[in-house]
Amino acid sequence: LHFCLFLGISLAALLSNGLIISAIACSHHLHTPMFFFLLNLALSDLGFICTTVPKAMHNSLWDTRTISYAGCVAQLFMLVFFLGTEYSLLTIMCYDRYVSICKPLHYETLLGSRACAYMAAAAWASAFLNALLHTANTFSLPLCHGNALGQFFCEIPHILKLSCSHSKLRELGINVVSAFLAFGCFVFIVFSYVQIFRAVLRIPSEQGRHKAFSTCLPHLAVVSLFLSTSFFAYLKPPSFSSPSLDLVVSVLYSVVPPALNPLIYSLRNQELKAAV
Repeated sequence: LHFCLFLGISLAALLSNGLIISAIACSHHLHTPMFFFLLNLALSDLGFICTTVPKAMHNSLWDTRTISYAGCVAQLFMLVFFLGTEYSLLTIMCYDRYVSICKPLHYETLLGSRACAYMAAAAWASAFLNALLHTANTFSLPLCHGNALGQFFCEIPHILKLSCSHSKLRELGINVVSAFLAFGCFVFIVFSYVQIFRAVLRIPSEQGRHKAFSTCLPHLAVVSLFLSTSFFAYLKPPSFSSPSLDLVVSVLYSVVPPALNPLIYSLRNQELKAAV
């Protein structure tokens, strides 16, 4: 049952994200900043779901629950990398919507092709460095409590549970820094959408307001899905934790968003639907 579930989700995610990448790459009229960042998001979603699902399918099919040390290192690195990339890209896409609606006359100046390329490169590069730092630091900690994760993929909180208590402070310090950066992105997203909604409500015509809202709703839905599942996974209190709940939450934030993001964008965007 688990194998069939993961297979269905992974095939849906691979097909839908692949279609979006192909449509944007092959359609000249979609070569705009919004769709350029959406292409990057689809690439990140593909990597995200390919990080955890194939190993989970293998374990389910062969009824095993093991992963090699090197495999765990690679999986943790890729998970943190694509998680960071996704969050950075969603923040940049929020800026794109903000400029488009609140500063339309400056759109081409602020979001030219070179600026978009720099922002996308910064998102991938910063996520890579963050993943490298977390992975190197996490696996430098000595393990004092066995090697059973109780999870279907390797992630930092479960590895920290196995490490010696006196060695956790360094990784916890890095987590605090990452949390502040993530919170800064969250504040930026909230502030941007407050400004967007204020600008949209000032539009005199109902048709104009509807058109402006329709360009923001897919991104807002994707951001809400990503943040709600990720924050619940990492910020839920320890007393509210159990192996079965942790498993469900991990599936929600690592598998569901990459599968649903293409559907959310394609349903609301007529240009993308036509190209697909």
